[in-house]
Amino acid sequence: MRAAAGERYVGEVHADPAGDWSRYWRSPDEPLEAMHAHFTGHVYHRHSHDTYSFGVTESGAQSFTCRQAGYTSTAGMVMAFNPDDPHDGHATTGAGFRYRMIHIGPGLVTDALSDISGRPAGRPLFTRPVVDDPALARALRRLHRALTGQASPLERSERLSAAVALAARFAASGPPDPAALTGPDVARTAHRVREFLDGNYAAPVTGAELAAAAGRSRYAAYRAFHAVHGLAPSDYQRQLRLRAVRQWLAQGMPLAEAAAAAGFADQAHLTRWFRRCYGITPAAFVRAAPGL
Repeated sequence: MRAAAGERYVGEVHADPAGDWSRYWRSPDEPLEAMHAHFTGHVYHRHSHDTYSFGVTESGAQSFTCRQAGYTSTAGMVMAFNPDDPHDGHATTGAGFRYRMIHIGPGLVTDALSDISGRPAGRPLFTRPVVDDPALARALRRLHRALTGQASPLERSERLSAAVALAARFAASGPPDPAALTGPDVARTAHRVREFLDGNYAAPVTGAELAAAAGRSRYAAYRAFHAVHGLAPSDYQRQLRLRAVRQWLAQGMPLAEAAAAAGFADQAHLTRWFRRCYGITPAAFVRAAPGL
C-alpha cells in the first residue's frame, strides 16, 4: 500500500496476508499523532487515549461500543472521542474499512478554542461519538494530509484551528460529574481504586489489594470502577502501562527495557497488547516521528 500523493509516513505495518495495513505519524515535540489504516480482521481491544481523537471513515464501515452504547461509522462519517473515552472497534462486514484518525492533546484543543473565541476555553465534551457532518470530515482530512505531508508549520496550525472550530459545534463544555451519574458512594469508591492503580500501575496488583484500597469488597470495587470509568480495573492498569511505554519509547528507551519497567511479562507481551489497542506495533510507533 503506497501513501497518497504528498503524504510522508515513517512507520508502516503490514498486519497480515489479508491486506490490512496501517501508517502512523507523530509529532516529535507536540501531543499530535495521525494514523491512516485499512483493517479487515483487526479487532481493537477496549482502550482509551489521553487525547481527543477524531476519525474519518473513508470506505466500508466500522462498529464500536462507547459509553455503554453501540455505534457504526460508515464512509464520510466522523468519530469523536474525548480523552479517556473507552472504546473498541472492528469491521462491520467482511469488506473491512479504511479510515484516518488524528489524536490531539487536550492542551492543543483548548488553546485553539481560546484563540478562536478570544477568551480562555475549557475542555469541550463531545457527546456524540459518531457525527455525520461533511464539512468537519473535509476539515479533518485536510488536517491529516497537512500533518503527514509537506505542509509548513503555519499551514498545520491553520488546519488544526479550522478542524477544532468545526468540531466544537458538536461539543458541550466541561466533563460530566461522576457522582451525578452513579451516586457519591460509587464515585468515591471508583476514585480510591483509580488513585491506587495510578500509583501502582507497574506492580502485580491483586484483587484483595484493590478491595483494601477502596475499603469495599472486591466485587463492589470492580463494579464501582467499571460504572464510572467504563473499563475493568485490569484494563485500566494495562492502559496506564501502555501510556507509560509510549512516553518512554518516544524518549528513546529500548523496547525491552520499557516493557519490563511498565510491568509487562516481556517484550512480546507488550507488543501484542500495543497492537491490540493501537493498531500498530511499538517498533512502528518509534519510527513514526519525522527525523528519527
